[in-house]
Amino acid sequence: MKKTILITGASRGFGKIWAEAFLKRGDNVIATARTIDTLKDLVNEYGNAVLPLQLDVTNREQCFAVVNKAHEHFGKLDVVINNAGYGLFGTIEETSEQEARDQIETNVFGTLWVTQAVIPIMRNQGKGHIIQVSSLLGVVALPVLGLYNASKWAVEAISESMAPEIKSFGIATTIIEPNGFSTDWGGVSAIHSKSIPLYDDVKSALFSQFTEDTIGKPEATTDAILKVVDAENPPLRLFLGKVGFPTVSQVYADRLANWEAWKDVAEAAHG
Repeated sequence: MKKTILITGASRGFGKIWAEAFLKRGDNVIATARTIDTLKDLVNEYGNAVLPLQLDVTNREQCFAVVNKAHEHFGKLDVVINNAGYGLFGTIEETSEQEARDQIETNVFGTLWVTQAVIPIMRNQGKGHIIQVSSLLGVVALPVLGLYNASKWAVEAISESMAPEIKSFGIATTIIEPNGFSTDWGGVSAIHSKSIPLYDDVKSALFSQFTEDTIGKPEATTDAILKVVDAENPPLRLFLGKVGFPTVSQVYADRLANWEAWKDVAEAAHG
């Protein structure tokens, strides 16, 4: 059955790849981007099946206007994929106030505004699916990406809280958690804080982890996204890539061991 899908951040990376995958199979797509010219190729190839809309997700009023326009245009919204966001590279000390605020404004509040705009529409429909693009770094944290980690942890918490709130309305929630992929996320799309040389060793250790074996191919994610969108009972969480599950398994084992080692202290604090 043909679906109508809204994707934020559709000008490049996952957003562009997934938009094309939906369009190729005959779905309708509302593709949003900060600069609408970046969506011309989709319009040229797929015509009326794609509705390009300019959207700055940090503008709450515009988020509501765009979501409502998308709904009015196609008459329904089956799926919304909150994909807009970017990476901020910088240690906690290096990160400026404006960089920190901008990261949270886009990655957290941008996701929140679009989500708030779409819930009433899906509730009135009696069905819908909200897909939040988080990250493996929404479950574990790496150095040098502290504010990015924080933004995705916030998306995870908001989405996990929301899932049972809207389930009775027929709205499903899925949190997508990709590991590293060869998109523009770590390249031209990223912001880098002003460097303090004292942290060069920490950064070198981090970047050495990004090898050809650990970085996925973004085009390979399309089948997974199509399966999630088409699932009768979609998962609350889904890793993309082979790095997520073993990484989180080890991190959670370490956390449990840490809590176990300090259990007596913790319980004594109960009073």
